[in-house]
Amino acid sequence: MDLKLIKNILDLIAESDVNEVSLEEGDFKIKVKKQGEVQQVSYAQPAAPHPPAQAVHAPAQPQQQEAAAGQSSAEDQPDGDTVTSPIVGTFYEAASPDSDPFVKVGDKVSKGDTLCIVEAMKIMNEIEAEFGGTVEKILVNDGQPVEFEQPLFIIKKD
Repeated sequence: MDLKLIKNILDLIAESDVNEVSLEEGDFKIKVKKQGEVQQVSYAQPAAPHPPAQAVHAPAQPQQQEAAAGQSSAEDQPDGDTVTSPIVGTFYEAASPDSDPFVKVGDKVSKGDTLCIVEAMKIMNEIEAEFGGTVEKILVNDGQPVEFEQPLFIIKKD
């Protein structure tokens, strides 16, 4: 499904009195719910190179501080595999301002666990662990813009 079409659907729902819409096109599914001023969106696509996404509302809140440049040098990086952003967007560490972060440094994660959210075009995309391990480092701050394939986490595989 085309991202422009998704944006048009979101705009139409925002302007209408409809509170919830679900659409399916082949294996692609999208569900949009309105909650007051906030929209919740979830979608899934099979066999994508990146994990399917589900949406939740996640405004910014403070996160651990990084080096002044926003990223530390390679020699400061702990051992482990890097998890990168599959899209350009805004990094969020939690589902909402009142929620705990999905993961913290030292947490054990399993394949499929939600690590963070990257918002793109008002769609909240859950980024899931592609393997199990221990979170060694979080490389971006909450609310920070991220680029395609920008490193987000370092996870040491079990």
